[in-house]
Amino acid sequence: MKKTTHFLMFTVALLFSAVVMAQSTISGTVVEAGTNIPLPGANVIEKGTTNGVTSDFDGNFTIKTKSSSGDIVISYIGYNSKTISFSGDMSLGSVVLTSSQVGLEEIQIIASVAVDRKTPVAVSTVKSADIELKLGTQEFPEILKSTPGVYATKAGGGYGDGRINLRGFNSENVAVMINGIPVNDMENGRVFWSNWAGLGDVTSQMQVQRGLGAAKIAVPSIGGTINIVTKTTDVEEGGNVITSVANDGYFKYGLTYSTGLMDNGFAATVSAAKTVGDGYVDGTEFTGLSYFVNISKEINDSHKLSFSAFGAKQRHGQRQNRQLIETYRNSDRGRKFNADWGYKNGQVTHQEDNFYHKPQISLNHYWNLNDNTSINTSAYASFGSGGGGGTAGTYKFGFDSSTGQGDYRIGTFGPIDFDKIVDENVAAGANGAETYLRASRNDHNWYGVLSTLKTNLSDDLVLLAGLDYRNYKGIHFSEVTDLLGAQYALDDGNVNNPNAALQVGDKRDYYNDGLVGWTGAFAQLEYDVNENFNTFISLAASNTSYKRIDYFNYLDSDPLQETDRYNFFGFSAKGGANYRIDTNHNVFANLGYFEKAPGFDAVFLNFSNDNINADAPNQKISSFELGYGFRGDKLSANLNLYHTRWNDRTETATFQQPDGTRAVANILGVNAIHQGIELDFIFRASDKLDITGMASLGDWRWDSNVTDVDILDEDQNVVETVDLYIKDLHVADAAQTTAALGLNYKFAPETRLIVDYNFYADIYADFDPSDRGVAGAPDAWKMPDYGLFDLAMTHGFKFGSFDASLTARMNNVFDTEYISDAQDGSGSTTNTALVYYGYGRTFSVGAKLNF
Repeated sequence: MKKTTHFLMFTVALLFSAVVMAQSTISGTVVEAGTNIPLPGANVIEKGTTNGVTSDFDGNFTIKTKSSSGDIVISYIGYNSKTISFSGDMSLGSVVLTSSQVGLEEIQIIASVAVDRKTPVAVSTVKSADIELKLGTQEFPEILKSTPGVYATKAGGGYGDGRINLRGFNSENVAVMINGIPVNDMENGRVFWSNWAGLGDVTSQMQVQRGLGAAKIAVPSIGGTINIVTKTTDVEEGGNVITSVANDGYFKYGLTYSTGLMDNGFAATVSAAKTVGDGYVDGTEFTGLSYFVNISKEINDSHKLSFSAFGAKQRHGQRQNRQLIETYRNSDRGRKFNADWGYKNGQVTHQEDNFYHKPQISLNHYWNLNDNTSINTSAYASFGSGGGGGTAGTYKFGFDSSTGQGDYRIGTFGPIDFDKIVDENVAAGANGAETYLRASRNDHNWYGVLSTLKTNLSDDLVLLAGLDYRNYKGIHFSEVTDLLGAQYALDDGNVNNPNAALQVGDKRDYYNDGLVGWTGAFAQLEYDVNENFNTFISLAASNTSYKRIDYFNYLDSDPLQETDRYNFFGFSAKGGANYRIDTNHNVFANLGYFEKAPGFDAVFLNFSNDNINADAPNQKISSFELGYGFRGDKLSANLNLYHTRWNDRTETATFQQPDGTRAVANILGVNAIHQGIELDFIFRASDKLDITGMASLGDWRWDSNVTDVDILDEDQNVVETVDLYIKDLHVADAAQTTAALGLNYKFAPETRLIVDYNFYADIYADFDPSDRGVAGAPDAWKMPDYGLFDLAMTHGFKFGSFDASLTARMNNVFDTEYISDAQDGSGSTTNTALVYYGYGRTFSVGAKLNF
């Protein structure tokens, strides 16, 4: 018996030793090819088992295998999986995953994608999987609403009418780039998101670089840069079909197909989707067709070509005019109330709508000269066509804000009775239209070339340099869209054809071209002293030229019809450094100064060719920032302090004189200071639960009063001198305090639940600094604080031999009533502010089938 016991004990010990000896420990770091950006959350699985781990915030992983030898499979969404054989304990070092898309690495160079813990800027990146999960029926900028410093709203609530502010700066001063190509309007810097409706379907990643940003070209990134990188084409053949439904008649369906990289080096991806709906806000029906095409060709190891085209043709009704809070409360429609639509002959007719089509086409050439040097060039073109609707002639659409009664309204707070206007126009007969509908068009043709050279001067020193050329022609006119039953409409806006009898499609009121040229050059040196210390210095210079042609206000024989070109030189200089103290801690700092050309309207005052401000000063911006980052096994966090000074902001104002004529002022010395602190974090509470959060505290104020502002008449005579009292008033139109908290729980590898809470405070109603002409002027009306809860859940499953997923979303879960946007009123009070209410509770359900 004793011998038997010893034998059994020996056998157990031997088996235990065998099991222990059979295990191996494998470690490594998962990074992205080309950029060496760590890939947190990559799956590392022992092949043939359920044994696996995920990489941490720095891409690091350690897995104890069940066998002493075998294979591990490393995968990450959007990247090609890699299988690595092991035998015994191994350190794999950097495991490089290549993108599952052809040419993405090269696009990221052109697009100036920032690298976490290396590029010394404050940066947040949203991957395509999160965009797909969270976006739903939200406006595209709203996907960034949990990012520090961001305030994004739906504005009036029409399809594509969303807006975004970054660190208190509106879109005119936030650079938006798609694949490295600037899309801010070249005349005024604005971004119209309706032009890019559907962009979320084809976005590979969206990166917000707050402050100076990592862009090499001279772009107007006072508040920061929103960097959108679209999908290219997939390495492997496949595609998907999508569909989704949502509140208020929303319906979307689409298809994507990729050929994969074929033996002849060609690859192609096509994607299209159609979206229709009634709109949450009354009178905001919409339809949109988005499309994307990418064709790539690997010519040889040195040359690749990639052609892409994408756009979204859309039309939607708008809520263009804000209303008093009293109006919404008195209306049965509440926050859905919209005064800018009605009925004609039983059909919905919009007083205000928007229609646009802006395809962007690019041809990219990627050239690897050798192992150390590459040149990536993008030649692009964009052709915009469309505008926004409105009324012309006698305005008849008003109503009493307290009773809701109006002569041309159907019922109390009702829609517009266009039939009544039609009857009056028909009765007028040969007298023409008294009231009719028009559209303000803003067509354009835009061409550009962006070329970037990257060369490794040594193992530690990298030079990036390039050229940026753009040529833009904006075509501005108003046209008749509906005579509302009349035979014609009289218009005296054209001095070359006074008292014209206009038909539908004829130009009216104004017709002019704005020509903008841009030539820029940039250079940047990146010095990696060692793997822990990185620094850079960047210089850029540009020349902006403006020219104006006015076909209506000047006779064809008048030389003033076409102006000379006026040139404005701008430049930027910025630098920064990042130091990784150890594996957990890093600090960075950056600073910069740049001068930005004045806006188009600051040069051609009062939309005139003979009232030209050829010496308009550049806007001057200086900024510095300090940052700290922590990366641990469980916690990743960032803390940023920033200070931005904006001097000589372009500010023009038009004043009505007693005789009815207009006078104009070009106001200098309108300066602002934006400063604040930002914190964001991700905490991995367990393998299944991630907790995210952020807090952003801003202090954005106008810096000083402006004295002795000259108001000039059309002959450049000073008719009045005024002072502006704006010192220490808060910069308006965005929440200066924001916070967010989110939970991401994995029930299973393919099933996730996300709960997000966003809080907004210290929001001041929008106002024009030129309105503060009295000493002791108050701050604008402070809007009520508010917080919103959102839910999203996705579940992946097998549908026959296909991978499929279902996604459900609910925004504003508790149906919170809140004001998202406001215009300051008389006395800066609640009763006089004109506002937009945000959406109530909304939902969407979507399905995706991969093949």
